[in-house]
Amino acid sequence: MDILDQIYQEIKKYPKIIIHRHQRPDPDAFGSQVGLAEIIKASFPYKEVYVVGKDFPSLNWIGKMDDLNSAEFQDALVIVVDTANAPRIDDRRFDNGDQLIKIDHHPNDEPFGDLMWVQPEASSCSEMIYDFYQRFAEELKLPKKAANALYAGIIGDTGRFLYPATTARTMLVAGALIAHGADAAAISQRENQISMSVAHLSAYVYDNLTISSSGAGYVVLSTEVLKRFGLTEAGTSAVVSLPGRLEEVKAWAIFVEQEDGHYRVRLRSKGPAINELAKNHDGGGHALASGAKAKDLSEINQIVEELEALTSQK
Repeated sequence: MDILDQIYQEIKKYPKIIIHRHQRPDPDAFGSQVGLAEIIKASFPYKEVYVVGKDFPSLNWIGKMDDLNSAEFQDALVIVVDTANAPRIDDRRFDNGDQLIKIDHHPNDEPFGDLMWVQPEASSCSEMIYDFYQRFAEELKLPKKAANALYAGIIGDTGRFLYPATTARTMLVAGALIAHGADAAAISQRENQISMSVAHLSAYVYDNLTISSSGAGYVVLSTEVLKRFGLTEAGTSAVVSLPGRLEEVKAWAIFVEQEDGHYRVRLRSKGPAINELAKNHDGGGHALASGAKAKDLSEINQIVEELEALTSQK
């Protein structure tokens, strides 16, 4: 019995299942969470299935979170998707259930849970959830709502199939989800559209982006800048990929100031691996897409120097 069989047996066994994802979610976090929940609901209508975590209005088109009291976690199966390490799990009650399962596509640097299914080679956790469905397709159902959620997750983590994480398998899964009812055009349009405030921030990013001779790019977004455009930190997610559209940029960092003065660091790359750099600064992630933290401007300068060293390598 492999890990997929073990997870499936646990899902069949428990009458109550609660699904978590990571803090500050992206479409893949919501997509894999909601997609798995909808598959289980459609396949086992007698089970209680919940999705938990902070609600994000910008992602409510994928699905809305449930409001549970702590007593509901007793004797429940808890599944955490798209989350590399326990401190990042949204809703800290994840450890209050009877059994804990981790399903993730990030490097398994910080294992947690009673069962773990981790595939760093997968484009997204949503792709993994489809693979899980396909493995047991004779018994499981994939409703349209699940197909939409998983497709949203896949194009979110692949940048609408622009990123190197996109594989032949990813395209096959995307096609299968469309065959199950996913509205590819509407979902792509939804993830592509931005507000006027984000458009103004995008212009600011390009105007203030510093690019070294080696191809390292960076920009600092202070709380003052975000307030000027009427945005919160969540609104910066739409501009993370922008520097990568420039031919001169090989790898880049976007530093977003937090209310307490430290900086969230979003790291991306077209080639040199940046996840080890992220680990050096209280972060981690994929080779070409990671996150970290900088406590002050001095650490920002250090990260920029390390990024320049990476882009200078041939």
